Amino acid sequence: MTKNEEEMFDNLESERIKSAVESLIFISNKPLTIDELKQLFENSDGETLRGIAETLKKEHEERNSGVRIVEMAGGYQMVTTPQNSAYIKNFYKIRNTEKLSSPSLETLAIIAYKQPVTRVDIEAIRGVNVDGVVRSLLEKNLIKVVGRKEVIGRPFVYGTTRMFLDYFGLKSLEELPKIEEFAQQDLVLDMKLASGDADITPLTEEEEEKFQEENKATAQKPEPKIEPETQEAKVEQTERICDGDQQNP
Repeated sequence: MTKNEEEMFDNLESERIKSAVESLIFISNKPLTIDELKQLFENSDGETLRGIAETLKKEHEERNSGVRIVEMAGGYQMVTTPQNSAYIKNFYKIRNTEKLSSPSLETLAIIAYKQPVTRVDIEAIRGVNVDGVVRSLLEKNLIKVVGRKEVIGRPFVYGTTRMFLDYFGLKSLEELPKIEEFAQQDLVLDMKLASGDADITPLTEEEEEKFQEENKATAQKPEPKIEPETQEAKVEQTERICDGDQQNP
């Protein structure tokens, strides 16, 4: 291999690592440390990896990107640009005022009447997976984790929030309609909890901070909008991407 070929190979390898580091910073729920990167890239030293992270940080700033890479808590994390904070706040206001779907209302009703309740309990009552619905209700701050149930696995238990009361115009949970007041008593809500009877342990301060951090990170990452595409549209999109790569090597 000639010297030029070696240099070309080194440049390609450096760009590959740089791309991978950017991806890792994006998906990490907490600041990604150099020590963690060294475990993933065994042939690269800490100084080299720090230089790559700093280069990515500079590139995002120079092109006025909507997201930035910042150094914090001993690592690197991807965040939104401060100048866009007003738009982001307005987005969440609009998002949180959207009408609740039927699955969300059903899940919220179960949590309101049976709290504190685990996800398994909710799924046993509804008969479907509720991961997405629970995550959505958490993002809207209508429910929160109130502790762990002392059974196998110590699952989280959920309860309603102050925003839940505000959303439905209630002063307290005591103002919830009594089940007996419905035209037909809802037998579903009278079912025993699938997780059984057990003590509820409040979250520790460390567990609370970790959960809030993970939930916040998940909520801030944009969900991809997936729309049906024709074969022609896919080809056209691929050509645009390739053209962009050629113009911005």
